[in-house]
Amino acid sequence: MTPGTPGTPGTVRPFGDRAVFVAVADNAAAHRLAAAVAADRHPPYDVGDVIIGFRSVVVELPTGGHDSEGVERWVHRLDPTVGTPTDPVTGPVAVVGAQARRIELPVVFDGPDLSFVAAITGMTTRQVVSSLTGARLQVAFLGFSPGFAYLRGLPPELAAVARRPQPRTSVPAGSVAVAGGFASVYPQSTPGGWMLLGRTAVELFDPELPPYALLRSGDEVRFTESTGPAPGPGPADDGSDRPLLAASGPRPVEVVEAGLLTTVQDLGRTGVAAVGVPRAGAADPDALVLANRLMGNPDGAACLEVTAVGPTLRFTADAHACVVGHADVTLDGRDVAAGTVLPVAAGQALRIGTVRSGLRATVAFAGGLATPQLFGSRSVDVLSGLGTGPLRAGDELDLGTPSRPHGHLDPSLLDDGDTTIPRVVRALPGPHDGGGAALDALATTTFVVRPDSNRIGVRLEPEGDGTIVVPDPPVVDSCPVVTGAVQVPPSGRPIVLLPDHATVGGYPVLATVITADHPVLGRLRPGDRVRLRLVGPEDARAASVEHARRRDAAVAGWYPTGSGT
Repeated sequence: MTPGTPGTPGTVRPFGDRAVFVAVADNAAAHRLAAAVAADRHPPYDVGDVIIGFRSVVVELPTGGHDSEGVERWVHRLDPTVGTPTDPVTGPVAVVGAQARRIELPVVFDGPDLSFVAAITGMTTRQVVSSLTGARLQVAFLGFSPGFAYLRGLPPELAAVARRPQPRTSVPAGSVAVAGGFASVYPQSTPGGWMLLGRTAVELFDPELPPYALLRSGDEVRFTESTGPAPGPGPADDGSDRPLLAASGPRPVEVVEAGLLTTVQDLGRTGVAAVGVPRAGAADPDALVLANRLMGNPDGAACLEVTAVGPTLRFTADAHACVVGHADVTLDGRDVAAGTVLPVAAGQALRIGTVRSGLRATVAFAGGLATPQLFGSRSVDVLSGLGTGPLRAGDELDLGTPSRPHGHLDPSLLDDGDTTIPRVVRALPGPHDGGGAALDALATTTFVVRPDSNRIGVRLEPEGDGTIVVPDPPVVDSCPVVTGAVQVPPSGRPIVLLPDHATVGGYPVLATVITADHPVLGRLRPGDRVRLRLVGPEDARAASVEHARRRDAAVAGWYPTGSGT
C-alpha cells in the first residue's frame, strides 16, 4: 500500500469506531455506491450520513458495533463493480437525477496567492488567470463546507499546485482557489489550506432555499474575469450583524451578558453532509446528555454551550435549570452548585462565570430551548455560520414545555483527573497509512493544545523538541472526514477534528479518536498536554459499552427528592 493512501479500490477500512472508509475506483463509482447505500431498504447496520470524496466514500454507522469484513461484504453486495474503473479522472462525472448545467462565475483576480502560484508554475500572473478562465471545469462532488464544490478539469500546471503547509485560520467568503488538482470557491468564511487566486460575489449556498447549493455534481463551471468592482468581504460569521433573537412564547429567558462564546447546541445535524453541511452539535456530548437527563429532557434537547466564561440570564417565568461542568454559578448573586437542579423564580438572574476545569460547560433548562431549527437541528455551526450564531446581550430565548427534573447527578463522568499530567485520548489507527514512522511518532509524542483551537478542531503542537514525521505524500485525495479524525498537515502539527469540522479534507488522517473519548476532546483547553494512545477495534467497542454504562447510571431519582426514590 502506498503511504498516505487508504487502500486499493474496493477495500474498506475503519474510520474510527463509528464509520468506515471505502476506497473506490473513480468518482462514478463513488456516486453509484452512495446512491446504492441510500436505496438499501434493509441495511445490516444503522446508517448515518454517506459522504462522497474523490475516489472515496465514508459511511457513518452511528451505533458502532460493526466489523470491516462485514461492511465490505455489504458494500460489494450493493455494488460489485465498486473497485472497477468506469470513469477516468479526466472524464465526465455521472449525473444522477438531474441534467448537468453550464454556470459562469465572474471573478476579480486579486488573490494573495496569485503571484506565488505564478512563480511555482513558471507562469506570469496573467497566464495563471488565462489558464484558469480557459478551463472547462466540472463539479466532481460537494463537501468541506456548505456548497463547497470540488471542480476538476484544471490544466496540468494548475492541477499540480499543492495545498498550503498549514491552513489559514480564516479564508474570506467568495475566495476562488486551487489546490490538490481541484479548483473551488469558498462559500463562507472558513479555515482553509488552498491557494487563493481571486474573489467572486456569487452566492453559492442558501440554507433557506432548496436545493441549498448553487452547484451540483456534473455541472460545468467556467470562471470569467470580471471587469466590475471587486466584491467586498463576505458576511460576518461571528453573528455580530444578525438581529437580536426575539422570543415568541410565554416563558422567554433574556440574555443580560453573553459570555465569551455561548452557543445553542444539541446533538447536531444529520443527512446533509453530502452538500457540505457539518454535523455541529455539542463539543462535549456527555455534558449535554447529562444536563438534559437531569432536566428530564430528551437527550438531544437544545442547551447552551459555554466556553471559558458564561452568560448572565434573566428569567421571566418560573423555571428549572442546571449547569453541568466545573463552573462558578450564582443565582441573584448567591453561589449555587453546578450539577444540581436549580429552581429559578421569575425575575431572577442566573450567572455562569469562569469555567474552572475544562474549557466548556453546558446550561440546560426543563423543556429545552426552542430556538429556530435549520436542517432539523438548533445547533450553531461556527465553521459555516449556520444557526443563530453566538449569543448577544439582548437576545431572548424561548423555552419548551417543561417536564419533571431528576434529582441527582454523579459528575464523575466529567472528571478528567489530574490536569497537571497529559490527558490521554484513545484512537484507532487510520484510515490513511503513514508508513509507520508518522503513526509511531503520533503515539509517542506529548502535545500541547494551541490557543487557536476552536469548535472546528483541537490544534496540537509537539511539546519541547518533539516532532511528527510528516507522511509521504503530505496530502491525500480530498476525502470525507469525521469527528475525532487526527489530520497531520505538512507542518507536522496535528489537528483533531471537533463537531464543526469540514466534511471533506485533504490532509492524511493517521488516527481517529474513539467516540467514548470525544467528550474529553471537547473539554481540552489551550495549554493542556495531550497524549494519543492507539487501541484496536475490540478495545474501542469495550470502551463504548463501559462509557454508555457509566452515562446511564449518572442521573437518578426525581426532583425535589434525592436519588433512588
